[in-house]
Amino acid sequence: MIDISEQYFTCRYRLKSSFLGIIYKKAAVIMVEFNLKTLNSWEDQKLWFSVAHGMFNEKQRKIFSVSFVLLSQGNDILPSFYFFSEVSTAVVEPYNSILMTHSNMEYSDCSFMVDNEAIYDICRQKLDIDRPTYKNLNRLISQVVSSVTASLRFDGALNVDLNEFQTNLVPYPRIHFPLTAYAPVLCTHKSFHGGMTVPEITAECFEPDNQMVKCNPRNGKYMACCLLYRGDVVPKDVNASIEMLKSRTGIQFVKWSPTGFKIGINYQPPTAVPGADLAQVQRAVSLLSNTTAIAEAWAKLNHKFDLMYNRRAFVHWYVAEGMEEGEFGEAREDLAALERDYAEVANDSSDNMLEEF
Repeated sequence: MIDISEQYFTCRYRLKSSFLGIIYKKAAVIMVEFNLKTLNSWEDQKLWFSVAHGMFNEKQRKIFSVSFVLLSQGNDILPSFYFFSEVSTAVVEPYNSILMTHSNMEYSDCSFMVDNEAIYDICRQKLDIDRPTYKNLNRLISQVVSSVTASLRFDGALNVDLNEFQTNLVPYPRIHFPLTAYAPVLCTHKSFHGGMTVPEITAECFEPDNQMVKCNPRNGKYMACCLLYRGDVVPKDVNASIEMLKSRTGIQFVKWSPTGFKIGINYQPPTAVPGADLAQVQRAVSLLSNTTAIAEAWAKLNHKFDLMYNRRAFVHWYVAEGMEEGEFGEAREDLAALERDYAEVANDSSDNMLEEF
């Protein structure tokens, strides 16, 4: 049997035309609509999928999109989490990643980026876990997700709802891939030795070692940053931290975004799972930043794609399932255009930028 998790074309073509695929789509729509109708707040729902494994193409995306639109009273903001996988579990992951990103470009409003390799490094370096498991990775990611949705569950001085993420983080429709970071990342036996003040955790969030995608934010320019604080945090300390960040030479913003920061403060401190790796802390911050440095991740992905596609390696498996070979070139050109979009933003060519986008 073909490993369905490794084949983009299997999800898109074979399941689409098969009886099993038809039943799957109908069951998915019924399941999503039923679950959403039982919720007090549909706004807390997000889409999770891995671009490397190709399991969530635009056909499945439409299923969820239609369900959300039906129940969201016209609100079409669909936050989703992308999982890059530098630690590959399939040979054809570069193909799947490029094809998936191209397919979902117009359906996703704001996609938060997560890279398995970056989270592996965080677990090894900061949590002293020699061989991280998926449980370790998921617990770290869950802290960011919990911060994103904390305003829906708890009170705070400056709550930020999901609508504000899109309006503050996405300056142009195609530039909708914010980086994620979290601080402090402390293991239980180091929790009493780490710095825990608001300026310290804020500065730590902007360090490359805390980024959940393998790229160096110092090589790019920020368009917008959303800082989501939890716990014992007051606006005065946050304002002082922001002024401290703006004075640092390693943090650059584009010229046409003078403010740059969106702040959220929630009084509920992060919860530590008993027996987990992360220590209980009084305050924490999650960073969602739209930066041109993410182009590094796209460039690495495009390079891997080119290495295989120049030899037309493994392409015959996709073509045999009904996919046209021209779709590879179309998807690759779309990702090349995305790289150019980020390059133009970094160059601060604000005169003709509105026409380009």
